[in-house]
Parts: sequence; structure tokens; C-alpha cells
Amino acid sequence: MLALVGFVGLCLLVGMVGGSMTAHSIHHWYRFLRAPPGTPPNWLFGPVWMVLYLMIGVAGWLVWKHVGAAAPLRLWGWQLAANAVWAPTFFGLHSPKLAMGIMVLLLLLIGLTIRSFRRISRPAAMLMAPYFAWCVYAAYLNAGFLLLNHR
Repeated sequence: MLALVGFVGLCLLVGMVGGSMTAHSIHHWYRFLRAPPGTPPNWLFGPVWMVLYLMIGVAGWLVWKHVGAAAPLRLWGWQLAANAVWAPTFFGLHSPKLAMGIMVLLLLLIGLTIRSFRRISRPAAMLMAPYFAWCVYAAYLNAGFLLLNHR
């Protein structure tokens, strides 16, 4: 059970770091950007990411229980690292362009993680699917901000 807390805690830590980067920019830089159609209200992001981070943590733990620190779990770690870099890049560096590159890498890593998880634990793969879907949506938003606000 302690390992489950560690997996979920790590994911929530990534979320808190990203959230702290976001919180400052939301009130300064981000609010002056032209938003793409379908951009949700700012208050929605926190609860959605909280649920997703819980699911990502449980998925990693389920796979760890079966195979330990094998290649599928390393992929999980790499996608989490890419996730951790996205918010500081978009909101901290104010770089939708660089963040878009990170988002493409993140989607690739999540897809590979889901594929590798499916061979070990279908529930773990299914827990990652909403995260992939949300990141596809986030990629749309990222691209929209990039296109509407290029200088």
C-alpha cells in the first residue's frame, strides 16, 4: 500500500509543480492571449488534472506490482517527466511553440505506455486512456494558442 501512495504522490507532486507555474501566469501572461474555440474555464483544469494524476499513479502501481521497474514502468516515468516539463515551458517560459513540441513527445510516450501496459494489465492501460484523450485536447489548445498568438 505504501508503494501506491508513492506512485500517486509522485504524480500529484508533478501536478503541484505544474499548477504553481500555471497559477502565476494565469493572472498575468495567459489572460491576455487569444484563446482557441473550446477553451474551458480556468477552474476546470485543476479538478481534471487531479483525477488524471490519481489514475496515472494507480496505473503505474498496477504495472509495478506485476513487473517491477521493467521497461513499461520506465516508459511511464518518461511520460511523467515530459508531463512535468510542459507547464513550466508553456506558462513559465511563455513558449507555446516549445510546449507544442513537448506535447507531441508526451502524446507519443503516453501511447507507447498504454500499449506496453495493455500487455501486462488491461486495467492499467484503461486508466491511462482518459489521460491520453485529455492530452490530445490539450494539444489542440496548445496549437490554438500557438497559432492565434504567434509574434
